[in-house]
Amino acid sequence: MLRARRFAAFLPVAGAFAAFLFPLSAARAQAASGACEDAAEVAVLASPAAPWKGAPLRVLVAAEKPVDGELLLIGPDGSVAAKSRQLRGGPPYVWFAEVASPAAGAWRATLSADAASSPCGAMTREIEVGARKSSVSRATEGAVWALRGKWDRATENLYSAWIAKLFDAPLDAEQSWKTWHEVLRNPSRNVLFNHLGTGEDSLTLSLKPDCADFVYFLRAYFAFKMGLPFAYSNCSRGAGGAAPRCNERYDILHPEVTRPAPPPEQVTASAAAPPASAPAAAPTNILQQLFSQPQQAQPGAPAPTAAPAKPPAPKRPAGVAGYFRAVGDVVHSGSVRASANSDKSDFYTIPLTQETLRPGTAYADPYGHVMMLVQRVPQSADAAGVFLAVDAEPDGTVTRKRFWRGNFLFANEATLGSPGFKRFRPVVRESGALRALTNSEIAKNPEYGDFSLEQTQLGAEDFYDRMDEVMSPEPLDPTRAMTAAITALEEQVKTRATAVENGRKFQNGGRGEASMPDGAAIFATSGAWEDFSTPARDLRLLIAIDVVRGYPDRVARRSERYAIPFGQSPANVKAQLQSALASELAARTFAYTRSDGSAWTLSLKDVIDRAEDLEMGYNPNDCVELRWGAKEGSAEAATCTRRAPAEQRAKMTDYRNWFRERRWPHA
Repeated sequence: MLRARRFAAFLPVAGAFAAFLFPLSAARAQAASGACEDAAEVAVLASPAAPWKGAPLRVLVAAEKPVDGELLLIGPDGSVAAKSRQLRGGPPYVWFAEVASPAAGAWRATLSADAASSPCGAMTREIEVGARKSSVSRATEGAVWALRGKWDRATENLYSAWIAKLFDAPLDAEQSWKTWHEVLRNPSRNVLFNHLGTGEDSLTLSLKPDCADFVYFLRAYFAFKMGLPFAYSNCSRGAGGAAPRCNERYDILHPEVTRPAPPPEQVTASAAAPPASAPAAAPTNILQQLFSQPQQAQPGAPAPTAAPAKPPAPKRPAGVAGYFRAVGDVVHSGSVRASANSDKSDFYTIPLTQETLRPGTAYADPYGHVMMLVQRVPQSADAAGVFLAVDAEPDGTVTRKRFWRGNFLFANEATLGSPGFKRFRPVVRESGALRALTNSEIAKNPEYGDFSLEQTQLGAEDFYDRMDEVMSPEPLDPTRAMTAAITALEEQVKTRATAVENGRKFQNGGRGEASMPDGAAIFATSGAWEDFSTPARDLRLLIAIDVVRGYPDRVARRSERYAIPFGQSPANVKAQLQSALASELAARTFAYTRSDGSAWTLSLKDVIDRAEDLEMGYNPNDCVELRWGAKEGSAEAATCTRRAPAEQRAKMTDYRNWFRERRWPHA
């Protein structure tokens, strides 16, 4: 369980951040100071780091324990300029308020708690808003960015709160972005937008992080803005019966070393190669650098004379954005899937509880995918509890999705590493150097204390049963629970529709056929196949279809987890659910765009009935009609004008059993 902290605030002091423990302002708190110290556990972040009257004042508050209260931003004249209630989910429990044009002077951020929920009354943090703009130092000698703080319970809670705010939306809202920088460049979501006051977020161009890059980049972005330590490890992907394994760790204090040294033959070859022509001027702000593409050599330039072969000196990345690129070149899904027993990995496994499964927690899929939790929706009298997560797909899209068996695959096999929920390993500074805490240190650390090997002991059914209990501690209404599963399937189908549409646009772009790799590489490769094929997505969808089809049987098998109506047997409830399932699947529809640009509507029942056809629906070189299982000669398939090459169809036939058996092949 995460340990308590008092009221912590992050203040701009002489251009630096520092964490302070503040006394509570209410007089009544002084009389109950011991209780308040135990109960407050509140961290506050004001942005920008050096507030001034020419920029919006944004305040984020994170509490370890639930407080029924309201956040007030009180101006220098004593009037309330903004207020808000708690955001959804927790822990941590989050409040956010913003003033578009704050007056210069002393402001107060007050969390006004009801007496019934907190003995502390109002808790206040003072914020000085300047009349002139100032900025925070972004770099220090030798480091990628200046260290101004440390990872502890307060900063971890603020990280979780920042993630929660970044992706906040009602449960029934469809959340999807074409690229992840659409989220970061949105000041209404990103509390840290232009936090340093240097215009570091003013422009964004294009970069497409994969699922693992996405998780690392979010952590690194927060660490950069807050002046916190950051490091990452070089890990193997795992293959040939061996699980991923991590070795060297690289950190922001030594940016000249960002990856393993190349083998001797590669060093010789690169040293003998002609030097590149002078690059164009580098962009000046982080997001412009981060999302721009690397500079290419100018065509037709004369080739310089080759220099004598010698090992190149370590090259420091070009600023923060260059460092991000270096991180993205090294990390991958195996980095998150490394053994839970290893102290060299960047993540540690946690127990499965509502207290530990917080926004910012990563999920390592055993077969090579990574997601991040962003919100918990508590169980209510009307609905089951839900965990929401986001991920980045190969085509660059970022999508929010629910936790369920169709999205979060789980299997404990030694050759796959350690799947499941994990948190970033804390990186600390000692004697001027950075190091990551070991598993045993995390377990004993009063700021953390949440290391656990529980997940490594669970089989797949035990894992999902345990997660059901965490999300919904009370027995579930069987019809509502099944409806939630159908909704999750519907979201997954609509997400696939976006991916298939991206493939249609690729076809229409005239860029030729996507080359199909051999064997298990169809699930993880590069180029157009990686961006526009859907084998991994479709295998998960087939598993999701099985879950929904089998839900009535599941209720009958685990009737103790469900609120079976009085006087009815599990068999009777199963029959009622089967009838309701058929009606619900037929009623839910979506549309996809056919090859000629016309829309065609399918129901979820159609998708489930076509599960066998979807076993070969992942090739972007096939028309979209075939990818959705349209029958040859049908009106739906009449607009199909494209087929994958015969040799690719032959390979798909060879690989079909992977999909039919719902079995992920080992590389």
